[in-house]
Amino acid sequence: MFAKKFTNRYNVIMVDKEKQRIITSGENNGDKALDLSLRPKRLEEYIGQEKIKVNLKILMEAAQKRGEPIEHLLLYGAPGLGKTTLAHVVANELGANIRVTSGPAIEKSGDLAAILTNLSEGDILFIDEIHRLNKTIEEILYPAMEDYALDIIIGKGPSARTLRIDLPRLTIIGATTKISLLSAPLRDRFGMTYHLNYYEDGDIRNILNRSAKILGVEIDEKSVEAISGRSRRTPRIANRLLKRVRDYCQVKGDGKINDDFCYEAFKLLEVDDLGLDWIDRKIIEMIIDKFKGGLVGLNTIAAAAGEDMATIEEVYEPFLMQIGFLDRSPRGRIVTDIAYKHLRRKKPGQDKLV
Repeated sequence: MFAKKFTNRYNVIMVDKEKQRIITSGENNGDKALDLSLRPKRLEEYIGQEKIKVNLKILMEAAQKRGEPIEHLLLYGAPGLGKTTLAHVVANELGANIRVTSGPAIEKSGDLAAILTNLSEGDILFIDEIHRLNKTIEEILYPAMEDYALDIIIGKGPSARTLRIDLPRLTIIGATTKISLLSAPLRDRFGMTYHLNYYEDGDIRNILNRSAKILGVEIDEKSVEAISGRSRRTPRIANRLLKRVRDYCQVKGDGKINDDFCYEAFKLLEVDDLGLDWIDRKIIEMIIDKFKGGLVGLNTIAAAAGEDMATIEEVYEPFLMQIGFLDRSPRGRIVTDIAYKHLRRKKPGQDKLV
């Protein structure tokens, strides 16, 4: 009876697959075409991550003076911060060809061998989600990164022999959102490791102004501020929100993005001024209503929400903790006073708003 009552009230919060989250930092359908049109080509066009840009510039200039490929690079950070974009910028700066693949796409050792043997001197192989590489594939990658060679085993049993194929000098750029899942031997073979941080508000505003110019859309400063505040300091989310607001203004107005239309669009999208969407709010409200604000275990939240624990912990929880709406302890999760105040809710046992 409890399960039925909860389902009716919250409409199975996480299982509504038809309503795709616009605020997620993961890649949605339509992002690829948008990213390609807005992606910077050169280092001076890349906004933000200033320390990484300075280090990369020195690294590339030194390698070019020596006539060598740059060292293997590992980029890690949350989704949507520009790891793929930065890899393409490096390729453009060096005038090198870049081949793009991902960890899950390389299923067999022959797949990796085919990719590596088709690369030329100075080419770049970009491996997204490199933490998801099969361990067998990973071991084949070691000599390719260290010795520019590919070791292939021919035959089986006592008659098996190893064939070494020389590879051109190339650069491998790996990208991951979970550096802790990379094995130590693979991690150590990267010459440089860069952590992409969340962007400053000023950088997000500059990105939005640049994107609006490329898209041919007029936007006022208040609208830039409004979108920036909801972007979760992530360029991918900022550009996606800009695109949605542009669509709304083109249908409801004259195509120019102004303050009034911007807020109307966000009301329709159910994204509030902190960048919380309907799912984020429902999670907090569920903990308040069903568990008196906590303490409540992750497995209990997942069961009540109809989602697996990994999704709650890796997709929804990080941002709620980042803005201080949830506290996490070994005993469970608890809703903070900041969340009660934002949602205009009373704490259990209190008569007044926080």
